[in-house]
Amino acid sequence: MKRNSMLEELEVEVEDGSSEFNNGIQWKRGRLIGKGSFGSVFLASLKPHISIKYSIFPSVMAVKSAEISVSETLQKEKQNYDNLKGCSSLIQCFGEEITTDHNGHMIYNLLLEVATGGTLAHHIKNTGGKGLEENVVRNYTKSIIKGLIHIHRSQYVHCDLKPANILLIPKNNTTTNRQFIAKIADLGLARRTSKTKGSYCLGGTFSYMAPETLIDGVQESTSDIWALGCIVLEMLTGNRAWAATDKVGIVKEMTENLHGMPKIPDGLSVEATGFLKNCLVRKPEFRFTAEMLMNVPFVAAAVDQEQDFNTMKAPTSVTKWPRQFKRQRIIPIKAV
Repeated sequence: MKRNSMLEELEVEVEDGSSEFNNGIQWKRGRLIGKGSFGSVFLASLKPHISIKYSIFPSVMAVKSAEISVSETLQKEKQNYDNLKGCSSLIQCFGEEITTDHNGHMIYNLLLEVATGGTLAHHIKNTGGKGLEENVVRNYTKSIIKGLIHIHRSQYVHCDLKPANILLIPKNNTTTNRQFIAKIADLGLARRTSKTKGSYCLGGTFSYMAPETLIDGVQESTSDIWALGCIVLEMLTGNRAWAATDKVGIVKEMTENLHGMPKIPDGLSVEATGFLKNCLVRKPEFRFTAEMLMNVPFVAAAVDQEQDFNTMKAPTSVTKWPRQFKRQRIIPIKAV
């Protein structure tokens, strides 16, 4: 099998990296690629003596890590991936593993599909406020909607849908005219539909929160649709739906704007404008569902994106424990 040149470059970067955390049984930790309140994200590759043919992991992964005492969000994310597996529009989870750092502290690691295309937020930022081409936006939107259909049919709400949580996976192995598939990631805040009222789901990012979430503290599947509308508007224009970034400022803009929705600029196609109007509706009961959005002209005209999985192993939900920790249990978390 011919190796992907991007993958080979990525593996070199992984091998050159270093970390205060130790490696897994089959994988070697590489450079730090992200950091958040949940922990840190590293690139990782299979150890030289491990054959990809017999490994349960792909040759390159993304590893989210945190000390086990503060890993509740990562453990919950793993639980959500297990409950939502089977959809190609979600980032794939390959399992979890316990390692130790140089001080002997136990580290929880979540092993995920690596997105060599980066985040959708990064791609939008690179346009310099001009936005992405509409055909590209259509394709990304269709893939995101497929993921939302799966999440909502499984009685879940994502609760933190935003460009930074949409990752781009290369569709092909070429280095020229590279195309990407958009996948939903970061399921740490996802909740079952029955547990998205009151204080259960007040997390997320203000700029993408629906009116009912900001004002009433309610976040349901329709709230994900509002967030999707904000994402599509940002892809098309290169700018966020609201000028403000804090809760008070956004609520003020909502109350001052006509119908309580973000301004849709002139110059967008009729199809794009229609799609946004189906998502950015003040009353959640009047928003389109994810299934309904699949049939609107803006999305129906998109080309189906199928990933070439030749260089990626099928996801396997596996827990790998170092021999010395086999009798240790992960800190229990509340079921979602």
